[in-house]
Amino acid sequence: MSRDPFKESSVIAYTAIFSLPGLLVVVVTLSAYFFGPDLVTSHIHQNIASVMGIETADQIREMILFSMRSKDSLSATILGLVTMLIGATGVFVQLQKTLNIIWEVETKTEKSGIWKLIQLRLFSFGMILSIAFVLLISLVISSFLAASGDWILRHWGSTMVWLFNILNFAFSFTFISMLFAAMFKIIPDADIQWRFVWLGSFLTTLLFMIGKSLLGFYFGTTEPGSGYGTAGSVILILLWTSYSSLIFFYGAEFTKAYSLQYYGTVPANEVAVKKLGRQV
Repeated sequence: MSRDPFKESSVIAYTAIFSLPGLLVVVVTLSAYFFGPDLVTSHIHQNIASVMGIETADQIREMILFSMRSKDSLSATILGLVTMLIGATGVFVQLQKTLNIIWEVETKTEKSGIWKLIQLRLFSFGMILSIAFVLLISLVISSFLAASGDWILRHWGSTMVWLFNILNFAFSFTFISMLFAAMFKIIPDADIQWRFVWLGSFLTTLLFMIGKSLLGFYFGTTEPGSGYGTAGSVILILLWTSYSSLIFFYGAEFTKAYSLQYYGTVPANEVAVKKLGRQV
């Protein structure tokens, strides 16, 4: 690997600490319009608890609720919303920079500056809206599968529960793969073909879900954040985000290697140029 994935994943983890409150509040607010804040927050809490434990999930839920309950003045609220949006988009801006390094492209000089920064933030906000949409669909299908699982248990017994678990896993795997594929395709300033993106997203999702289970077991048995007291939850978030970013970047590197093997080269899009140097 020509880049340093551990360094890049650490940068993403550090950025995510400051972006997480804004990102979660925006996603919850948009999704709550259809399902209500309690159901959406509970869904997020359940998923975080399965990996990082109840204590960390509780603190993140309180952080979301505190941000949504804020009753400051109008000017302070507007300033807070702007700051929150800037923070929420920070992770995606950093992701694009790192993916551009991986694909060895850079923004054209005439495309940089304030306008480029505004475009990056708008694009990042669009990605947040996409995540909110994915969460919305996830809630709908999860609710349907949960109801189906209860019906199957009542009418067919526990012998059919495995079928529900397989369907639930297939649903999660498909949606995560689609999200990774969209990020691999859309975020970098490179013209990547979809046929190469799908294999990379499949591998990334497989590693991500395996790692999610292993990290959930590790966090639940060893409590690596316990030695840091009240900062333990922050440490767990850093560890989880760093791991997720590491897997994501390895998936991007695999997608690049696969593309170069069968396509020869991957051109930059209309707003970028290829960097001079040897491709790996």
